[in-house]
Amino acid sequence: MLHHVELWVPDLPRAAREWGWLLTRLGYEPYQDWEHGRSWRLGPTYLVVEQSPALTADRHDRLRPGLNHLAFHAGGADEVDALVTDAPAHGWTPLFPDRYPHAGGPRHYAAYLTNTDGFEAELVARDASPSSAPDTGQPS
Repeated sequence: MLHHVELWVPDLPRAAREWGWLLTRLGYEPYQDWEHGRSWRLGPTYLVVEQSPALTADRHDRLRPGLNHLAFHAGGADEVDALVTDAPAHGWTPLFPDRYPHAGGPRHYAAYLTNTDGFEAELVARDASPSSAPDTGQPS
């Protein structure tokens, strides 16, 4: 089981607003708060955003080696739709909007969002629309 994920961010207040909104909507609760970081917890797993003094870049690039995205269970299709509707007001931009909600395949109901710092979150619905096509879980 995953213990925690730590994301280094260039602007802690902005990251705390953007990630805090998303994680809270997904059922996470604030967990830790210190000078250079914040975290949110769901069960035994937590996610940290930290503005480390050792940071060497000012933006995350999901297309370079390293973390591409984090995928979250996001409830039913209605919950995913509501998150997509609200996301832009909280610093998140939809990716692949022309293929929403099936950018990952016809049996994969999900939203792909990117935030101001370039991090991507995939919000996966528990119920996909009916189809006999294979579920790849990957956007084309």
